[in-house]
Amino acid sequence: MNLIKKGAEADIYQTVWRGNDAILKIRTPKQYRNPELDARLRRQRTIKESQMISFVKSFGIRSPLIYFVDHTHASITMQMIYGTLVRDLPESKLVDVSEVMGSMVGVMHKNGMMHGDLTTSNFILSGDHLYIIDFGLSHNTIKSEDHAVDLRLIKEILNSAHAQVMKPAWNNFLVGYESVMGQSNSAIIVRLVSDIEGRGRYARVV
Repeated sequence: MNLIKKGAEADIYQTVWRGNDAILKIRTPKQYRNPELDARLRRQRTIKESQMISFVKSFGIRSPLIYFVDHTHASITMQMIYGTLVRDLPESKLVDVSEVMGSMVGVMHKNGMMHGDLTTSNFILSGDHLYIIDFGLSHNTIKSEDHAVDLRLIKEILNSAHAQVMKPAWNNFLVGYESVMGQSNSAIIVRLVSDIEGRGRYARVV
């Protein structure tokens, strides 16, 4: 078992499950929390994440298969998705897949959920297929404001980590998003993204 990533909320390992390469995500105990509360939170969040990963599959979004959920140890064993993080794609390819990313996010929003951590590190291009991973912050919501928060984050990531292609990538993302959400709903959410950005600028000036 090899440690791939040590995060603030969980540690990610590469492992094997019944002969299949797998990912093991373990939510680590937090010493600053009451032990009983900590165990309950980690258990609840683990269950919720596994449910959300399965939920997105029900409306056609590619995400890892869940092999096993260990409530006691707050861990999820899931399919290893081999491919390239969108973050690491050549810029021209990133621009190309941005439309697919947008349509995937549109499908999630249309079905009443937000991802909560939309970054180019949480999309994997595997062959011709795009997968989305890491649903640790996802939840069910039909609120346009929540969906705007999702879009605001991916826009911010494109602007900071992929500045050279930010404009065409963001435009393609919105094309894909609108193709699912419809023009009027998409316009409402994009306006809310602008509102969030405006509040952020105001806060920084003040």
